Order: sequence, then C-alpha cells, then structure tokens
Amino acid sequence: MTTRQPRTWSGPNRTGQTQVNFIENVGRRVVRVSRVEQITPRYRRVFLTGPDLDAGFPYVRLAPTDHVKVLFPQPSGEVVMPQRTKEGWVSPEGASEPVFRDYTVRGWLPETRELVIDFVVHGHGVGSAWAAAAKPGDQLGVMGPRGNIVFPENYSFYLMAGDESALPAMGRFVEELPETAAARIVVEVADAAERQKLTDRPGVEVTWVLRDHAGAGGLERAVRQVLPPGGDDWFVFAAGEAGALKPIRDYFRRELGLPKERVVVDGYWKRGITNLDHHAIDLDAD
Repeated sequence: MTTRQPRTWSGPNRTGQTQVNFIENVGRRVVRVSRVEQITPRYRRVFLTGPDLDAGFPYVRLAPTDHVKVLFPQPSGEVVMPQRTKEGWVSPEGASEPVFRDYTVRGWLPETRELVIDFVVHGHGVGSAWAAAAKPGDQLGVMGPRGNIVFPENYSFYLMAGDESALPAMGRFVEELPETAAARIVVEVADAAERQKLTDRPGVEVTWVLRDHAGAGGLERAVRQVLPPGGDDWFVFAAGEAGALKPIRDYFRRELGLPKERVVVDGYWKRGITNLDHHAIDLDAD
C-alpha cells in the first residue's frame, strides 16, 4: 500500500488521501480468548483479552487496514514472545522460532478491553487450524500495530472490493464511515453459505460474488459492473489476493484515470506463497 511522507497524524482525515500515524514502540502482548463467534461455516470472530490489553491500545477510527502480528503457541502450548535487541527482534535463548501471521484488527471494544480478530478457516495453514479449534482460555501473542493508516472521510461515495481476507477491513471501514457517506461493497467468497451481514446502515449496497459459480476473474467482472458517480467525489479500496487485484487496480487507475490518492489497493496474500510480506507488494505503483 502506498503511504505518504513520514509524519504523525491525529484527528479526522479530510485531506482526500491516506495519512499515517507512526507508533514508536511496538506493543508486545500475551492475550487469551474470551469468546468466539461463528459468523459463517468458514469465518470465525475471536475476541481476545488480558492484562496486557489496556486503554492504550492504538485503535484509531477509519484505519481499517491496521494489522497485528499474531504469534501462535508452541507445540507445548507456550506463547514465545521475541525480544527487542540492537540486532532486531530475536527469540529468547533456547526457544523455538515463533510462528506468526498478520491479521487485520477487526475491532477494539474499550468497555471490555477486547481485541477483535476475524479468521478465515480454509482448512490449511497454522492460523486456520488454530482458529478452527479456538476456545475461551486459549493463548496467543500479539505484536503491533506498528502504526495507523488513516483513510480519508471527506468523500460522499466509497467503493470497496475484495475476497474473504479483506472482509475484516471492509467491514470495519463501512462501520466507521460518516453517516452521510454511501458505499458499494463487492465481495468474493467461496459459496452462498459464506455470505455474512456486514452492516444495517442505509446507503450501502453489498454484492456477493460466489466463487463456485463465477469462476476466475469474477471479482473484476463484478467491479466493472458498478456504476460509480460522476465527478471526483469518490474513493476506492480493494484488498485480497494480489494476482486478482492487479486488473482491478489497472481498471481504476488506467482505464478510469483515477489519481493514486483515491485508489488504495493492498495485496494481502499471493497464490502459492505462505506468510507473504504484503508490504513488499506495491500494487499502487505506476
């Protein structure tokens, strides 16, 4: 994802482009599961709590792509947290290297001090396996966020598109938009059973693309069928599998001619690659 020059941002963002709030000290927290909600057959919402989660957790409104590194337990059940040294983050002596994945911060409940993370249970991978069996009392390690990318709120229309991996960010984004904003959301999921309720707010339309019927390229085709408003008072956010996003990014940037500031595209994963560093994929690059 493209970001602006380093600076610290606070308050509402009405600049028309994303702004960055950098966090100097990355939080290291051991947390436990307080409750689990089964949203769809393959989608679980996990609520995390613990003494390390306090009022200082860096949750910022309209920063829907904020994410944390989730460190999964060792085979013994122990959560090993890396230590910060001059050489960077290292595991404690004698400990196995931690297994981690990046996950979007779906929500933060200050009243109960619960961190909310959504998991796609797709039948393979450490995160999916852990989430499928998660129950109250289970422990995880959480590091981050490293900063907040604050999205603009001064547009009247927002178009969002992505696959299951983008649902946490899109769900949070639409919940936190100003009441006067309208939105169109296009989501690709495995089948009809994976559709979920995203919002009750007026002015929001959701289109579900079912992968078992639409096949390859279904998300792009559905996005092209959306009729955006005229003028320049609208903003695009797309996330998901990097290969599927490139033609969508090209459609908005090259065919429709939208400026980079109004199109944020984030490759969360890439087919055939495990634990992708999504920061290394710049789909916003010209």
